[in-house]
Order: sequence, then C-alpha cells, then structure tokens
Amino acid sequence: MTFSIVARSGDALGVATATRSLAVGAVVPAAAPATGALATQARTNRGFRSSGLRLMRDGVAPRDVLAALEREDVGFDQRQVALVDASGRGAVWTGPECLPWAGGWSRDGVAVAGNLLVGREVLEAMDAAFAAEPDAPLSRRLLAALTAGDGAGGDRRGRQSAALVVVAGADDGAWPPTTRVDLRVDDHPDPVGELARLVALAEVEVATAEPAEAVPEGERGAAAGAGPDTVTSPPAP
Repeated sequence: MTFSIVARSGDALGVATATRSLAVGAVVPAAAPATGALATQARTNRGFRSSGLRLMRDGVAPRDVLAALEREDVGFDQRQVALVDASGRGAVWTGPECLPWAGGWSRDGVAVAGNLLVGREVLEAMDAAFAAEPDAPLSRRLLAALTAGDGAGGDRRGRQSAALVVVAGADDGAWPPTTRVDLRVDDHPDPVGELARLVALAEVEVATAEPAEAVPEGERGAAAGAGPDTVTSPPAP
C-alpha cells in the first residue's frame, strides 16, 4: 500500500513516504533529533512510532527494536517497519501477511520498504536515486528517491498522498527540538509531484525571508546553525 525511505545523511535524519491512501503523513513517518527515524506501514500500527523512537533513544539497536515491537503486537505478521537510528544503523521488517509485492532492505544509513507495489523495481529505483547524489541535502535525496519510486510504478493501486520529514541527526540544543522539514500532501492526483513543488516553495521562502520573519526571536540561535535542510511548512493563510 505504501513505499517509504528512511535515512541518515550528513547531520540529518528523515523519512519520505507515498501511498494510495489518504494522509499518509499522519500515520506512517516519525523522526526525532539525535534518535532516529522510522516508517510504520501495511496494516499500520501507529503505536510503533512512539515505541520505536523511545527504544532508539534508549540506545536499542534497530534489529532489537523490531524484536521488541514484535513482542508487543499480536498482529506483527501484517506489519511493515523500516527504521534508521542516529548512528545510521538500519533494519526492515516485512511481515509474511503483507500484500504482494512486499519487501525491503537496509544498508548503511538507509532503509527502503514497500507493500502492495508493482514490484521490487520500485525500491531499487528509490535506493539508486538516493545514492546518486550523496552530497545533496537529505530532503532533496529523500525527494529524489520518492520521485524515482513513483516513476517506477509505486503503489499498484494508484496515487493519493505523500509526506517528507527531516530532523537534526544530533542534539542541536533547541527546545522544542528542531524539525527541519515537515511537509504533507494529504489528497492529490499527483502527490509526489505536489510534494516536490512544496519543498521547492518552502526552500525559496526560507532563503528569501528576513531573519525576524523566518524564525521566532527565541529560536534564532538554534536555527542559525541548522544548515541547508531547514525547511518548514509555509504559514497557514
């Protein structure tokens, strides 16, 4: 039903995801600075977001996080989870009851996973696109991967929503913790294309805004060193 990429790159952690369901950003991705990032999907257990981040924050290795999640969930065979911790260690679980094509893998700093896809080629395209520009900001690498997966066929039911979240890979001292990118397309005929438009729009707004407009006064010190991935949703009208 969903294809996702979770990664650590440079000084950032993040998740990008897309699906033929409403508002994927509300249920699938989770990330916390200096902790890790994850995607929980298929027969989604939303509780995995808080549980997975808590375990990674406590130093539990990703494979052991999956084992802990399995112990607390009788429906684990219907779940799919991809996660990467702040050290770049990754792991993927695809339950045997996930709808085909379903699968995923992890390597240093990145994990890809999907279910109800047109085929394995979706994840292969995502992995290759992510690897193609290792020096680009993480938001751009994740977007490139999601675009490649969508171009390879994505969710075999069609398109509806997409989301992208990026946080700091290390503790930057900000409170509440800095979210560098948090953009969602909840219902759109071309959600990945619309997400790309929003990312570009937000980058322009951040680049051109006066400091006092872009960052509330109490947060300016933390934001000053946030780097090229510092993108937030445009203010509500």
